[in-house]
Amino acid sequence: MSAIQYEKNADNIVILTLDSPNQSANTMNADFRVALEDIVSKLQADAEISGIIFRSAKKTFFAGGDLDELIQAEPGHATTFFHMIEEMKAKLRYIETRGIPVVAALNGTALGGGWELALGCHHRIALNNAQAKFGLPEVTLGLLPGGGGVVRMVRLLGLQNAFPFLMEGKQFGVDKAKSLGLVHDTAENEQELLDKAIAWVKANPISQQPFDAKGYKLPGGLPSTPAVAQILAIAPAMLRDKTKGCYPAPEAIMAAAVEGAQVDVDTALTIESRYFTYLATGQISKNMIGTFWHGLNAIKSGASRPQDIAKWKATKVGVLGAGMMGAGIAYATASKGIQVVLKDVTLENAEKGKAYSQKLLDKKVSQGRLTAEKCEQILALIAATASAEDLKGCDLIIEAVFENPELKAKVTQEAESYLVDDGIMASNTSTLPITGLAKASKDASHFIGLHFFSPVDKMQLVEIIKGKNTSAETLAKAYDYVQQIGKTPIVVNDSRGFFTSRVFGTFVQEGLRLLAEGVHPAKIEMAALKAGMPVGPLAIQDEVSLTLSEHVANETRKALQAEGKDLPRSGADNVIETMIHQFQRKGKATGAGFYDYPENGKKHLWDGLSHWKKDTEISEQEMIDRFLFVQSLDTLRCFEEGVLESVVDANVGSIFGIGFAPWTGGALQFLNQYGLEKALLRANVLEAKYGARFKAPQLLIDKIPHGKID
Repeated sequence: MSAIQYEKNADNIVILTLDSPNQSANTMNADFRVALEDIVSKLQADAEISGIIFRSAKKTFFAGGDLDELIQAEPGHATTFFHMIEEMKAKLRYIETRGIPVVAALNGTALGGGWELALGCHHRIALNNAQAKFGLPEVTLGLLPGGGGVVRMVRLLGLQNAFPFLMEGKQFGVDKAKSLGLVHDTAENEQELLDKAIAWVKANPISQQPFDAKGYKLPGGLPSTPAVAQILAIAPAMLRDKTKGCYPAPEAIMAAAVEGAQVDVDTALTIESRYFTYLATGQISKNMIGTFWHGLNAIKSGASRPQDIAKWKATKVGVLGAGMMGAGIAYATASKGIQVVLKDVTLENAEKGKAYSQKLLDKKVSQGRLTAEKCEQILALIAATASAEDLKGCDLIIEAVFENPELKAKVTQEAESYLVDDGIMASNTSTLPITGLAKASKDASHFIGLHFFSPVDKMQLVEIIKGKNTSAETLAKAYDYVQQIGKTPIVVNDSRGFFTSRVFGTFVQEGLRLLAEGVHPAKIEMAALKAGMPVGPLAIQDEVSLTLSEHVANETRKALQAEGKDLPRSGADNVIETMIHQFQRKGKATGAGFYDYPENGKKHLWDGLSHWKKDTEISEQEMIDRFLFVQSLDTLRCFEEGVLESVVDANVGSIFGIGFAPWTGGALQFLNQYGLEKALLRANVLEAKYGARFKAPQLLIDKIPHGKID
């Protein structure tokens, strides 16, 4: 069956129905390209055609490029790839410039290549569907819209207005598309959609794109227009400040847009194809597609969930502790329509926790993202209480109290008797081993770790930790609950710090070690940003609070000493101790840490950090390597030790939980794309210079013949 069905009606209007075989959505794959070639041959052979309508047989209009194909594009295939893209675009351009009306009947979402196909039509009619999304999100996968999206968005909106949609991948709904003039009309059902498309074709027998018409002027002006030139003079520097040079896609998009705006449409399309080929055959797009598309899809489909266990839904969730974490978990749960009991030691504290949800919801209402009625419905699902009896009937209870094993044991024993039969008890701990915490439970097989990240309303990841006795059924329920509240689960085995807290600690400590070595703090922070980390280690340490880090280190040291082991003190420990006890600087919450936090100004590095100043010479690249290798090698150690069970969980977890450089595709993919043999040599050099934390795990050596950690 062809990916495009050809039908000509009595009015000589050709209706092209997009219907990719063996797929739930239409994509620009080999089937589509073959079908397009056949369709264009038919169109060229028929001089009687009065118009063309694109519609879809799927639930959505068109999903975009075939990422399975794109990830295979190698630098050696660049010429072939470029010509393939150019040939496909030439066929679409033929349809666009034939002189007859071309309509896109958008029955649902059109993203990436799907939106590009729609932009190649003269008139766009969309079904009034609140769920429908339009846009060009290619930049989020390290690509640019290579099917004409850059060229047409710029010509329809102008450079300045098109930039956010191209360089940030902003998506938009039907109403926004109408206000931008990108959707011209709407319909209430599929029949009306087709009827309106046919009516427009009949009413406009001669048609062309506005940018192909004589006298067309680029909205907002050409790049040489003084107002636009002024913006373009500083735009590359602003973009480089944002990307830190880690992401070639936004820079390529800006270049393709500006260069393309100065030439005719066909030349602009070729310029776009060249930049697209450069990105598609490059490594960064492969890193990002592998994790942000294939990896996330694997997790969504339950890759780390025990199979053959029926899907489960939480109906009533108890949350113990109404501090920031507990309040955030309550909000995330209630906002998905699940009943929540938010318990604290006093009703006043519990109500404060509920007020956090009120604040977040009120903000959404004021932004027009939520109705006042929906806000009240969500709030009504949260019952604030100081009474454990209100937990009766919960099928899941999550304790989110302070990181103290005795306190956690106490609240667990108080609460779990109110669970329904087969209900599960979870701990939102970031470091304490789950097997140890489960000892307080009446049934360790029903006990699990659910490590949320702060702030819960914004952070997508939840690290699920299996204790030694956690059952497969409990894990499956925890996985289902995390997905039920719209978050991304990764699954790890029990150990101190698990995966995310343990590896995150190596990043922060490396920054503190550099400070102890005498490196200027501003250079440390900048090197971390240039590595691709979202925030520098000193700023992050302030957010976490120095006192919490000291507490965790002391508790870990005590626990290890009880096992006959030890945690040697490092330069990082000495920095923390000096900051807290000598300088009384404990972090952002107290207004003084590595940074100063003036009330009416921007935070800035504290002058007193000169205490550690030495004339230490270290290159920026050396610091970048230390930040990336210390985390990726420890991630590999977690995989080798069985803390992590899958490469997908490692890569997704490192980006969404730790903030590991997204351009790499994750901590293990960083080693893969670096080249395992080269990575081993670099690790050996770093180990010789800086110590055992850079020692290559045996697994890295073992995987060199395979060429990949998988």
